[in-house]
Amino acid sequence: VQLQAYGGGLVQAEGSLRLSCAASGRTFSTYGMGWFRQAPGKEREFVAGIGRSGGSTYYTDSVKGRFTISRDNAKNTVNLQMNSLKPEDTAVYYCAADKASYPGGTPSEWDYWGQGTQVTVSS
Repeated sequence: VQLQAYGGGLVQAEGSLRLSCAASGRTFSTYGMGWFRQAPGKEREFVAGIGRSGGSTYYTDSVKGRFTISRDNAKNTVNLQMNSLKPEDTAVYYCAADKASYPGGTPSEWDYWGQGTQVTVSS
């Protein structure tokens, strides 16, 4: 599966952004999907994940209540709605896919990656 993430940009604190990731292929619904982020000088970290059907979602504690992950299997897309953004959310955001519905919270557990999209939150 090939992944293409888009939707990043510059936003003020407390603002919102919506990231999307388009996947190629006809088997999108067989992959668990996720979003990770990497800030300068830091390791890539898990942000959110969603199971194959969209019925299960997972979030890192720092984004719970602010970010929402969703997927549209008919359109081969996964989205990350980010509200109440904070400067510490600034990072390059990556979408990821794996045959497991939820392989885990570490990057090494995910098999497929898209290119990143920059999110910058100004204070």
